[in-house]
Amino acid sequence: MKIAILPGDGIGTEIVAEAVKVLQVLDLSFEMETAPVGGAAYEAAGHPLPEATLRLAMDSDAVLFGAVGDWKYDKLERALRPEQAILGLRKHMGLFANFRPAICYEQLTHASSLKPELVAGLDILIIRELTGDIYFGQPRGRRTAVDGHFPGAEEAFDTMRYSRPEIERIAHVAFQAARKRGKKVTSVDKANVLETFQFWKDVVTEVHKEYPDVELEHMYVDNAAMQLVKAPKKFDVLFTGNMFGDILSDEAAMLTGSIGMLPSASLNAKGQGLYEPSHGSAPDIAGQGVANPLATILSAAMMLRFSLNQPEAADRIESAVKAVLSAGLRTADIWSEGTIKVGTREMGDAVVAAITGKTITKS
Repeated sequence: MKIAILPGDGIGTEIVAEAVKVLQVLDLSFEMETAPVGGAAYEAAGHPLPEATLRLAMDSDAVLFGAVGDWKYDKLERALRPEQAILGLRKHMGLFANFRPAICYEQLTHASSLKPELVAGLDILIIRELTGDIYFGQPRGRRTAVDGHFPGAEEAFDTMRYSRPEIERIAHVAFQAARKRGKKVTSVDKANVLETFQFWKDVVTEVHKEYPDVELEHMYVDNAAMQLVKAPKKFDVLFTGNMFGDILSDEAAMLTGSIGMLPSASLNAKGQGLYEPSHGSAPDIAGQGVANPLATILSAAMMLRFSLNQPEAADRIESAVKAVLSAGLRTADIWSEGTIKVGTREMGDAVVAAITGKTITKS
């Protein structure tokens, strides 16, 4: 099993180190190779996704990814900014299906911004189409307007577009995932305004005929955003396009208490995947040893389950995380009165201890 380790920028190096430490105590045989990506790669090789890094990712069974980005790169031309690395990996690896579970652990219901009764037992799977929509649609750019409200003025434009095969394949992923859960799919669109999402709705409805055992509901994106904070437990599998999924998955993250708890998986048709925490590089706290590594550690568990065919090892990691939370250990983002504040490394050590059957250190 070959894993490409791409720590990236900011807290990426710190949280990935803890996930690697966890993987190393599982008594499994991994070949792990590290390469620079994002701003770190730009500094080393003049590009956020060097050929050697891309080749390593393509040749691996899975990619464990930290985070990319730093304010100091904001003035670079767009093609050289750190964020282009993740977009490039999605494109070249064909990572069209993004899985982002939003689970509120029993021990963290108090950390949510919502009332405990609204989030206790929350378990949503958000499936986001990842390689189409307005993020990748062409044409895009800047030009002088020839019509509209201000002819002759400078304008910018992006193109929202989806093809039938793109919608069909992500719809199949959503319905198949729902079969293993609560057998309910909520397809989120904006069909009342956008032709692209009327087409989305039509295609999803057609694909649903192959899954009569799964309930399907359609919901406008603005209503979905409201329902996520009004009655989030009504959702089982929520799936949508690239832009809406980007926004809704971050909203759902806050229901769980902290985005620092949320893993994600991005898969292609072969089961090869890129696994990363849902949060960013957080350059403001980089190097301080206070970042929460649990989202990255849980991403490693998803990697074991979805790409490396090691579900028992994935269960061990997830059980260890629950044990650590039950022991009262918290990083700053999930800390509350009466719990024990620990740093990045201490949290990683505690997960390792739980996996190996040792006593979880609380101080």
